[in-house]
Amino acid sequence: MNEAPHILLVEDHREIRDLVQRVLQREGFRVSLAADGRAMRKLLADNRIDLILLDLMLPGEDGLSLCRSVRTESRVPIIMLTAKGEEVDRVIGLEMGADDYLPKPFGSRELIARIRAVLRRAPFVSEPGRQAGRYRFDRWVLDVERRELLGEDGVSVPLSSGEFDLLLVLVERPQRVLSREQLLDLARGRNAAPLDRSIDTQISRLRRKIERDVSEPQLIKTIWGSGYMFTPAAEPLRRGD
Repeated sequence: MNEAPHILLVEDHREIRDLVQRVLQREGFRVSLAADGRAMRKLLADNRIDLILLDLMLPGEDGLSLCRSVRTESRVPIIMLTAKGEEVDRVIGLEMGADDYLPKPFGSRELIARIRAVLRRAPFVSEPGRQAGRYRFDRWVLDVERRELLGEDGVSVPLSSGEFDLLLVLVERPQRVLSREQLLDLARGRNAAPLDRSIDTQISRLRRKIERDVSEPQLIKTIWGSGYMFTPAAEPLRRGD
């Protein structure tokens, strides 16, 4: 039997920590608690963590800095918790490598739904309806089973979970115009907010990693007023190709 996913909650407010812990445990998750970055790092070093719920406003080192630090060493999924509702906070969090965000106050049902959606997209977790394999496009190979992007030299290019999911959505739907709302639904497993610009942020990050010239992108084209289009026809590969 598989162990229940292990969630690390990093939150300095004791009442919120206790409340969220009860909600998660009621849903069958294992939970570890940290009030600051120091405690978070110790728990990460001593445990296998499947997902981090990371508060933006923490004493000492803030959530954005901690997110960036974790992402340099690990691909563990991160959901940012923020009391700020401004779009800029969400965008910065995604820029730092977070996979999703959840503004406070939030309901327990939405919290659990977001966690489960992110876990479904996490590395080494299969997702229903998605074909395992590899795709070659331009000078890249996208390995779906290992969730890796490989260059011509065989070296893996680091991608966050959100970046990988978005790239896979594009690769599986080449030469089709996809709106931001479609990309959000397909890549992130939830309904898009009307003014959500996080897809633009993820597209920019992907372009910096895969385009030859970011100033004139050729692989991911902007279709003004409509969305984006992945222009190359990706070639499916078998193992050993």
